[in-house]
Amino acid sequence: MKTKLNLADLPAADQKANAYQLNRKEFVQKLSFGGLALSASPSLFTKAPENILKRTPPLVNNNLQIALIGAGGMGSQDTMTALSHPGIKLVAVCDLYQGHLDRAKEKWGPDIFTSRDYKEILSRPEVDAVIIGTPDHWHKQISIDAMYAGKHVYCEKPMVHSIEEGHAVIEAQRKTGMVFVVGSQGLSSLGNEKARELLAAGAIGDINYAEGFWARRSPTGAWQYNIPSDASTQTVDWDTFLSNTKKRDFDPMRFFRWRNYRDYGTGMSGDLFVHLFSSLHFITNSYGPNQIYASGGLRYWKDGREVPDVMLGVFDYPETPQHPAFNLSLRCNFVDGTSGTTYLRIVGSEGAMDVQWEKVIVRRNGETFETDPYLAAQSSGQPPKKEVSRKKIMPQQETVYSAEKGYLGAHYDHFGNWFAAIRGGKAVVEDAIFGYRAAAPALACNDSYYKNKPIFWDPKAMKLIR
Repeated sequence: MKTKLNLADLPAADQKANAYQLNRKEFVQKLSFGGLALSASPSLFTKAPENILKRTPPLVNNNLQIALIGAGGMGSQDTMTALSHPGIKLVAVCDLYQGHLDRAKEKWGPDIFTSRDYKEILSRPEVDAVIIGTPDHWHKQISIDAMYAGKHVYCEKPMVHSIEEGHAVIEAQRKTGMVFVVGSQGLSSLGNEKARELLAAGAIGDINYAEGFWARRSPTGAWQYNIPSDASTQTVDWDTFLSNTKKRDFDPMRFFRWRNYRDYGTGMSGDLFVHLFSSLHFITNSYGPNQIYASGGLRYWKDGREVPDVMLGVFDYPETPQHPAFNLSLRCNFVDGTSGTTYLRIVGSEGAMDVQWEKVIVRRNGETFETDPYLAAQSSGQPPKKEVSRKKIMPQQETVYSAEKGYLGAHYDHFGNWFAAIRGGKAVVEDAIFGYRAAAPALACNDSYYKNKPIFWDPKAMKLIR
């Protein structure tokens, strides 16, 4: 027989008086799970009606003209998403491969200005803002030059190619006042926003652990990008590509599959872990970990690449006013094609959350214990009673929050937040400081992997601890 139970009537666990968390009774009353059914089996979840997450479209009060620097796969996707917003016009494109420039004119019109020199793009007065979709080793310099040229910047993740580069970008944003955002688009999703709200409200209690996973198996997902048949020193500006790193003879593999090489890319952690750091730091309001250790290896894609195709990272997050101390584990696998694509799970004292960009699933613990007789006797000074502690069974509670039908997605929202800030709205979350705090532990994974030792980091001061 099933009976209806209102969760507001259930006893609440004692809570620490944390500034960042409501007590449990307040949380249950605020969350409004509604009537739940008791089950004879505590292993079953009781489910409330699905909650719908909605997005209000921003107001547009003026037009913006943008340019793309780096018109490969991600840069082109970014531009298509940007142009799906009202009041946005593409006026210029820069790339070091002529084929990308030719396709840009085919895709976006013959009138757009094209160049192999990004400084020509920055010198054009009609350009309000730029999207930087270049290989990682050019992120820092183009971002800085663009801001000092008076352009707002959307820079693909990771923000920088090495830990040492981060403060220069932060300083350029501070001095110029330009709107700078890093392109970890999941940060702006409805799912991340709801997870942040739920954690602050005490939905899963005090965080103690988090884990993330990313799997890819297809050739393109493992960075085996197409190499055009016309690739040559006539169609590729190889000298400029290498001008801030080691000089080499022309190699189309290094140019078109740049993520596989340490001189230009940042490996699995810089490409994918950085997304998970960005989401986790946004949800928890964290500065980041203070200890980083990574392991892994090259298990399958033995194609000349210099970076592993399996990586595991473990991270210690210290206690701060924003959150308790907790641990994080991240995994990335380019060999496995069976385990989905990505997830972030946050575990607390009262339950756990699975966070996706368009959905959050909250599962709250279903068993509580009354006071242990031994501990009660110790506190009272009386001999313990000869009885086992009684277990109170409550149903495990699962609540799902899903994006509304027709939701345009995190990528759209991330650009919307950037455009709104440029037009005078509130500041973006993933600015240079936030972007650096997400990039640094990802880059430290590479340092740990290659040096085979833990890396110690001061997340608040944003500096390595030697």
